[in-house]
Formats: sequence, structure tokens, C-alpha cells
Amino acid sequence: MTLTKSPAPSLGTPAPDFSLPATDGKTYTLRDFTDKDVLVVFFTCNHCPYAQAAKQKIVDLWKEFTGQSVQFVAINPNDIHQYPEDDFEHMKRIEYDYPFPYLRDESQETAKAFGAVCTPDIFVFDQDRNLVYRGQIDNDRPGLGAVAAKVVLGKEFPAPSKTASHDLADAIKVVLTSQKPDTDQQPSLGCSIKWK
Repeated sequence: MTLTKSPAPSLGTPAPDFSLPATDGKTYTLRDFTDKDVLVVFFTCNHCPYAQAAKQKIVDLWKEFTGQSVQFVAINPNDIHQYPEDDFEHMKRIEYDYPFPYLRDESQETAKAFGAVCTPDIFVFDQDRNLVYRGQIDNDRPGLGAVAAKVVLGKEFPAPSKTASHDLADAIKVVLTSQKPDTDQQPSLGCSIKWK
């Protein structure tokens, strides 16, 4: 497992289009979500402990914003030859599935178009589908020791019980008011995407 952090965001970049199959049997494109003011796209997978730790937080945020103009989309780009548990059939299992579209990026072209590097890697786009946030869910680093955090990011993080920031939720709330989130955005940390 290689700990990877998302790079500094290129804010204002348009969301790449995609056409990917989902666990609900449908195929989704970027255009399917034009009715929402905020689009949250995050790259994830089944096997990564960081992605597993992030899953409930993402689902909780989905619940928090239910009824508001926010769309969540999960995309799994991992090579299934290295990690068979990331295949489409495993994605459909209840322990991995999400209450919103969970897409399979078999070719990995969508992940490359977004510039995704880790799981989770989180992108927030405004109504015009320009990137306004790319970074961490919050400053709780489950499973990430202080030494590893310091090596990767060069700074300490509070213990999980002392989460003080809610970066992703705050970014979504700001975009819902037609404003832009703070440009000082902390990277997401996770397993590297398993490229073919």
C-alpha cells in the first residue's frame, strides 16, 4: 500500500465528460447530473483502508445534503488484476455499494482525465462544472499515523477524536450559495490508484 496525497488543485478546470456503467445497471455521463448545482465526484475502491474509512463519511454527507441541489458520484478505477475485490461484481455487494451512482472506470481513462491519483480523491464542481474544491473530507486521518502524516505532508494532524475541520462539507455549503470555497485546500490522502 503506497500512501499518496492528491496534488494541488487546478481550480476552474472544467469537469471531464465520462460514460461509465454503474452498480444500479445504468450508464451515466456528466450530462446526467446537470440538474444539480453541485457535483461531488470522488475516486474510490473497495479494498483500500483509506477508502473504506472515508465511505461512511461520504454517505453521511450525502444524507446531510439530501433534498439540496447536490449530486454525489463514486468512481472505481482500480486494476482488478491486482485487486480482484475491486471488480464490478464486488462493487455491487452491499458492503461496498453506495446510495448514489457507483461507477466502474475499467479503462481508467476517466481517472486519467480527472488527474485522480489516490483513493479517495475528491473533486467538487460548481453549476458550470468548473472545479472549485479538491481535497480532504476533514482533518481526521483514520488509520494514518502521525509519523506517516508528517512524512507525507510535513505536518502533524490531530487525533481522530479531535476533528476540527469539515472541509468537504464546508466547500459544498459555500458552492450552494453560488460562492467559491477557500483556495487553501488540504490534500486528500489514500492508497495510490492501481494503474494497469
